[in-house]
Amino acid sequence: MSIALTPGATTLAQLETIYRDGAPATLDPAARAGIDASAERLAAAAAGSDPVYGVNTGFGKLANRRIAPADVETLQRNLVLSHCAGVGDPLDPAVTRLVMALKLISLGRGVSGVRYVVIEQLERMLALDVLPVIPAQGSVGASGDLAPLAHMAAVMMEEGEALYRGDRMPAKNALAAAGLKPIVFAAKEGLGLINGTQVSTALALKGLFDAWRAMNAALVTGAMSTDAAMASAAPFRAEIHDVRGHQGQIDAAAFLRDILDGSEIRESHRVDDDRVQDPYCIRCQPQVMGACVDLLRQAAKTLETEANAATDNPLVFDDMIVSGGNFHAEPVAFAADQMALAIAEIGSIAQRRIALMVDPTLSYGLPAFLTPEPGLNSGFMIAEVTSAALMSENKQRANPCSTDSTPTSCNQEDHVSMACHGARRLGVMNENLFRIIGVELLTAAQGIEMRAPLKTSPALQKVIAEIRKKIPALGDDRFMADDLAAAALIISKEQIACSENIRLPLQRGGRNAAVNA
Repeated sequence: MSIALTPGATTLAQLETIYRDGAPATLDPAARAGIDASAERLAAAAAGSDPVYGVNTGFGKLANRRIAPADVETLQRNLVLSHCAGVGDPLDPAVTRLVMALKLISLGRGVSGVRYVVIEQLERMLALDVLPVIPAQGSVGASGDLAPLAHMAAVMMEEGEALYRGDRMPAKNALAAAGLKPIVFAAKEGLGLINGTQVSTALALKGLFDAWRAMNAALVTGAMSTDAAMASAAPFRAEIHDVRGHQGQIDAAAFLRDILDGSEIRESHRVDDDRVQDPYCIRCQPQVMGACVDLLRQAAKTLETEANAATDNPLVFDDMIVSGGNFHAEPVAFAADQMALAIAEIGSIAQRRIALMVDPTLSYGLPAFLTPEPGLNSGFMIAEVTSAALMSENKQRANPCSTDSTPTSCNQEDHVSMACHGARRLGVMNENLFRIIGVELLTAAQGIEMRAPLKTSPALQKVIAEIRKKIPALGDDRFMADDLAAAALIISKEQIACSENIRLPLQRGGRNAAVNA
């Protein structure tokens, strides 16, 4: 079923459905009137004698060069072809779909001056599964994601390469196989397509959707580790977090209380345990995870706004066509850097819980490395080392990208955001995080089972039951890599927690209050 995109009001839930399920997208028909009016104003300007950037002038440093009316179509074609300078592996098809949907929303704001045939070409490509092959590298996130978006635009005029129903082929063949004709861009249309932040924003949205999934899973595994270590749930009491006031912290603590409710292990701690305080990785979960929740929610707010924005240049208004800088992706770059910090910290505190559980001096009675026969067996010894390696890699990748500006285009574009690769690195970081949390899933489940006959909470018992359908408990040592891969897949596919309806919403209040609830 196609998703109708309303420019200015498209929700994160809709965008996540496009990303995860491959749903085709079309523009709300109500947007057409504004698009047509904008195109008429642009066409009139193109026929006039006054210089209009990108319409009858060159681009960037060449903006002072006038272009004859007879060469307008050639100008747009040349622009797209010359900007097809991307390199590296192609974007994942799910991200490419998101890029195309975001471009529809941006053009749908009715200030880009493109004809409706441009909209229709993108819609048909999405509907018929014609996806441009877009190299992932080449954008500095300044004058739009020029190189990657040019590869998208090129396919519309049957240049470059595309996937048709998953098969890679020349764009000309893909359009023909789908029954589509190439488009000839009129004044400003090539520029309108390659200007904009849609690639950076799509990659950042992918990072957000996956990071939020990992964050919820880490709250589950953190609760499991709390029980496995027979730690106190007192630090999760509401009063503690209410007097500090951070919403993410309050929500994280409530999550932990809810999912641990009914645990026999927790009740035994109240009676038999003489420990006064647990290590920070257990005790400070609401504070650390809550801060990450707040960062991700702030990034979500930024990206929702950007997804609905007109970000090309120049923009066509009722009384003027004006050049500005909406293509500069600084908001997206900042959001990506925020998310990178959160991803790194979620993995960092999870890794410390893994280290606690395999250490018999900290785990309150669990055997070394969670193996029934330490010495003969090494248990989770190297799984913990792997989690440490992934944690360290993520910490290195969390260094900011947004501060690394460099001048380009003969110093015309002298401050750039680096949003595109800042957002792209989130994909690798989230894969690392899925694996870290997957290790914690296995160690925490093993630790809880070693507390028998005491039982964890009903909610966590169900989580462990789901794990054991796919990964048996560890007795004697066995080939470990398959278990780690299966656990990471459980996390990335969100196969825990949802059945209990215990899950934090990405956004609280506003038009997307129910997103991921």
